Amino acid sequence: MSDVAVQRPAMLPVRMLNKLTECFELVPYWLVALTARVALAQVFWSSAQTHLANWDTTLYMFANNYQVPLLPPAFSAYLSVTMEVAMPPLLLLGLATRYAALALLGMTAVIEIFVYPQAWPTHIQWAAMMLVLISQGGGAFSVDALLKRFMGRGRK
Repeated sequence: MSDVAVQRPAMLPVRMLNKLTECFELVPYWLVALTARVALAQVFWSSAQTHLANWDTTLYMFANNYQVPLLPPAFSAYLSVTMEVAMPPLLLLGLATRYAALALLGMTAVIEIFVYPQAWPTHIQWAAMMLVLISQGGGAFSVDALLKRFMGRGRK
């Protein structure tokens, strides 16, 4: 038996893994981006709804539990809830995706550092999705992509 014939069975798992990897590479980025956008929008929209359900409790929590330094508690509450209400629709639409994700990444960093440092396993997942959106944008299935195509046609 030749050396080539002996090596062929050992190469089968490598070829199979290579084929599987090629299949993974067929997942379109727009699907990855859409999934991240929807997941993040849901997290922050749900938080906004909780905060808005009882504004007195929200103000109490910001004054007594969410010790954000340098900002008055009421201002922190209004700013946070405004972000939680404004950014999810932008993410869902894929409009100003990079900037919406950047704003939420900043907010997440403040929450992680000053409010809930023990929640880093959750926050790092959010941050990973946000970093993908910041670095790559909203994907082909987004208003950003539509605007880019539209704006590109006008420049010719």
